Amino acid sequence: MLSCKTPEMVEKEIWVYLMAYNLIRILMAQAALHAGRLPNTMSFKHCAQLWLAWGRHGEVGNRVRLRALLSAMAQKRVGNRPSRTEPRQRKRRPKPFPVLNKPRDIARKKIIKHGHESKLAA
Repeated sequence: MLSCKTPEMVEKEIWVYLMAYNLIRILMAQAALHAGRLPNTMSFKHCAQLWLAWGRHGEVGNRVRLRALLSAMAQKRVGNRPSRTEPRQRKRRPKPFPVLNKPRDIARKKIIKHGHESKLAA
């Protein structure tokens, strides 16, 4: 889901997602080269989670830790999935509840004081 409102920012957000995706794929290719494996035998999700954790710990400039990251990325294998297909459908469905537009604790206090809105309307 995109969170931006203006067309310019939506375009920027899409480019950031594409850059992040390509960065993960490049790291997967480097890890596969290091481990002597094919990149398509590695888990994208596993590699993305490792990259995020590695970046949170401030290890971005450390070459020794980069090698450890690449070897950790190469550890998780995925099986051969030749006939894997995914449905082309939207997963997010509209909910019958209003959007929470105020802080959660304020909304809770209102519910405790006045009850849920569905109870008020009935």
